[in-house]
This record gives sequence, C-alpha cells and structure tokens, in this order.
Amino acid sequence: MDTNKTILVADDETHILHVVSLKLRNPGYRVLTARHGQEAFEIASAEKPDLLITDYHMPQLSGLELCQKLKQDPATRLIPAIMLTARGYHLEPHDTEQNGILRMLSKPFSPRHLLATVNEVLQRAA
Repeated sequence: MDTNKTILVADDETHILHVVSLKLRNPGYRVLTARHGQEAFEIASAEKPDLLITDYHMPQLSGLELCQKLKQDPATRLIPAIMLTARGYHLEPHDTEQNGILRMLSKPFSPRHLLATVNEVLQRAA
C-alpha cells in the first residue's frame, strides 16, 4: 500500500465525509474533502489528487457530471474515481468506463471494504 497519495472525497453528507476521511487518514493518506460537486471540481483542478471518491447525488454537480468535467481537462482526465451510490442505483458500463469510474460502492458500505477498494484502485492506476 502506497499511502503517499492524495485522495479527494466529495459528498454532501457530513458524516460520510468524516467516516471516509478518518478511515483513509489512519493509514496515512492525505485526504481533501468537498461538500458538493463544483467544490470538488475546483479542488481536483488545483490539487490533482491521485484518486477521487465521490457521491453520485450532490448539489451543483452530480458525481457523474464531476467525473465528466474532469475527463474533459487534460490535466485531470487520468484521475481514477470510486463512485458512492444509494443502494440499488446503477450506472451503465459506458458511463463508468468513459468517465474514469473504476468501482462503484453502494451505501451503506463497510469502511474496511472501502479502504480495500481504494488500495486496489490505486495499485491498478499505478
């Protein structure tokens, strides 16, 4: 596990931001947070994180719209993403593939499973 990485977490639910941030900071990841899609886009454009974890349903830009905007910019187009969704929500494979979404996790999710998924995606992206 290479914990010398920066992860941007975008979710409009404060408790999700807190739990995910804590779980990622414990092993040493640098964690940035955003409370809506536009804020996440601005942070990603400035910081160029190694990974984006985003909720699908957020104000200003959805997680999918956020990933689409990041894909359009050569400076951010390679940032891989993990999408958090409400249980039972599904994105079409072409939406995930075209927008750098490598994994989807349904809420509620296990923080331990999230950390394993983060490690897997970061290894795959390396």
